[in-house]
Amino acid sequence: MCLKLHKSHVWLLLSLVPFAILVICFQVLPLIVMFLESFRGDGGVGWGLDQYTKALTSKYYLLGLKNSVLISFCASAIGIVVALFAAYSITRFSRRMRDFLLMLSNMTSNFSGVPLAFAYIIILGSNGLFTLLFKQLGWTTLASIDLFSWFGLVCVYVYFQIPLAILLLYPTYYGIQVQWRESASLLGASTPQFWRHIGLPVIMPGIVGTFSILFANAMGAYATAYALVGGNYNLIAIRIGSLVAGDVAARPELAGALAVILAFTMVSAMLINEWMMRRVRRELG
Repeated sequence: MCLKLHKSHVWLLLSLVPFAILVICFQVLPLIVMFLESFRGDGGVGWGLDQYTKALTSKYYLLGLKNSVLISFCASAIGIVVALFAAYSITRFSRRMRDFLLMLSNMTSNFSGVPLAFAYIIILGSNGLFTLLFKQLGWTTLASIDLFSWFGLVCVYVYFQIPLAILLLYPTYYGIQVQWRESASLLGASTPQFWRHIGLPVIMPGIVGTFSILFANAMGAYATAYALVGGNYNLIAIRIGSLVAGDVAARPELAGALAVILAFTMVSAMLINEWMMRRVRRELG
């Protein structure tokens, strides 16, 4: 019996070999090369911290990092607020309708990149469908919305942040037992009081964890932002892409340093959120 169990474990391990090779070749090795490249001098000559010094002392690159953080934070905050109400609303529908809405959320959360930017340009661009409609109706404020700006980027990011947040927050509402609501109602608690003292504390770890995922997702977004604003808006992901592609001259060493700083920012945000989740769980426990 032990021999059969041992052989089954061997076959399970062997079945993971193709996946391990794929991960190593396309994720681990590029990460290692990027990290090592960030310590090279210009042109790959010498070793040191020159690239990090340039990245952390240049106002241009620091502004790109600041813009990315602010846009990601705003888009994630808006997305999670909307998703809180949307996910709860989905739980109140019938099973068939819930499955349909979750399928729709899954589809829209993956609709990003160039197609999403193109869709927004058609709808809210300078000669977009809604822009022309707003002009005809005399709504000059809405017609003057600049899609190719900070506000436009937040709107585009929110589009794929909301459905992703819905998918992540939807299961957390099932952690709230029906008996808790009945008990709170019998004790005279109103609906706002129930959500303030029971409902929100229960789902708070899920909210914090979802926010960290949304923030990391927005920070790493490149195709959507580049397709919408190109190099006209300073974002750290676009700056990394321009340094690798070489609009004037390729500088992969500096791009590697910026990518490491970006990864450090994302990991730091996720660690802070993880610390907050543990603190919330301890207080609830």
